[in-house]
Amino acid sequence: MDEGRRTKRGTGELVAAPHLADLDLAALRAYRRDLQDEEDRVSYWRRLVHARLDMLEVGSHTEGTLSVEQLIRVLGDTGSGASRTALSAVHPAAPLPDLPETTDMWVTEVDPHDPAALAEAQEKLRAAEHKLTAYRKALFERIDEATAELILRYRDNPAAALSALPL
Repeated sequence: MDEGRRTKRGTGELVAAPHLADLDLAALRAYRRDLQDEEDRVSYWRRLVHARLDMLEVGSHTEGTLSVEQLIRVLGDTGSGASRTALSAVHPAAPLPDLPETTDMWVTEVDPHDPAALAEAQEKLRAAEHKLTAYRKALFERIDEATAELILRYRDNPAAALSALPL
């Protein structure tokens, strides 16, 4: 079993996470909620990166500016036939923490018909997407670990689950 994993490999059996043992139930729930909030922010950033990549790709095959119809298609289509309809808990007016590569990544002026500038912008966006994906994966692992810890605690003391209900 890997250290920090929530299940024994291949068995599906939940195992305790020793580094979470010192957290009381309320703190464990808060920790898990904070991780989920962070994952929402990272997912939002990833969607922005993907949208920017899509816009650069479409813009490179379009004369002039993108039409409203083209923007709707670019920002609404996932490429797999499904549309992007997931709701985001992140509101545009809410301040987002800066990404380390924000100044390098958010290229605002790119001539979509300049292959070198387009390639550079796409490379920066793909690098940011790779970092965000790795970070998001780590968040999911921690969320799963905290969830497993909660389940184990509720199994040990089923009445503890009642404390999560509003009064």
